[in-house]
Amino acid sequence: MFGAYGHTGRFVVAELAARGFVPVLSGRNGQALDELAREHGFEARAASVDDATSLDRALAGAVAVVNCAGPFASTTGPVIEAALRAKIPYLDVAAELEANLDTFAHYGERAREAAAVIVPAMAFFGGLGDLLVTAAMGDWTEADEAHIAYALSSWHPTAGTRRSGAVSRERRGARRLRYRGGQWEHRIDAAPTAQWNFPEPVGSRPVIAEFTMADVVTVAQHLAVPDVTTYMTTQAVQDIADPDTPAPTATDENGRSDQTFLIDVVVRSAGAERRATARGQDIYAVTAPLVAEALERVLTGRTKTVGVVSAGEIFDAADFLDALAPHVTFDMYVQKQYA
Repeated sequence: MFGAYGHTGRFVVAELAARGFVPVLSGRNGQALDELAREHGFEARAASVDDATSLDRALAGAVAVVNCAGPFASTTGPVIEAALRAKIPYLDVAAELEANLDTFAHYGERAREAAAVIVPAMAFFGGLGDLLVTAAMGDWTEADEAHIAYALSSWHPTAGTRRSGAVSRERRGARRLRYRGGQWEHRIDAAPTAQWNFPEPVGSRPVIAEFTMADVVTVAQHLAVPDVTTYMTTQAVQDIADPDTPAPTATDENGRSDQTFLIDVVVRSAGAERRATARGQDIYAVTAPLVAEALERVLTGRTKTVGVVSAGEIFDAADFLDALAPHVTFDMYVQKQYA
């Protein structure tokens, strides 16, 4: 496991251990690795993305690799290459748009030819929204539009989130991305604002529309939906934009913060609307059961395809979401007509 000692990485290590896995801990910081290894009784193997030989040593004998080390623009390529050399599955928890787009673009053909499994964005941003949209689609083979709205009670970002955001902004410049008509568009105008009617008890909240997250990448890769839009509550956007917003603070015995989330997904097709929601606590901690469940399914063959694949493409979406209980409360709503 690469990036084992980071904020999210520690949650993933604990979840893997709870499921009976014996992770090999890896990353650049040898001291942090050794401390974490002593805490759990696992092996530590220091490695750097600048040293392919060290990555090969880190993955020697492993059955898969989970990459939790951001900024992912720097780590995904070298760790995927090491996984391909080792002939083992690769999963990551990247939320960076550009890193995920690069993974699909650069490794799709190679992974298919090698019958390799590469699952990017298997996290709160990217994987969870993709699973919800796929579950909401159900037996639909296409839809007109998909909307993924996030209501966060607050967004206290980790240092890793801030570093990844800075890398994305540097690559993107003044432009922002949105997905319309089956194409990526670069925009220079401000993202629009709107009101989103979340299920109770959240209710109507102001949101930033076209606040494009990794879900747009993962959904667009495998579902015939030409318009995919993500929304974020305005308060959460203000939190993450404020350099003085503190990092998350543990408030329970599992190390989770008291931040809660509600994801509301609406898919529309030919006048019909389907809806799915997910609720839980701590957007970073919930990534651990997501990626651990994905790893378990990959290793036990409960998958649909190979290559560079989104969560909803490779797994049974509704079954996967049900398996996340009690970490995530998943609900589907009856189809209805809309105006």
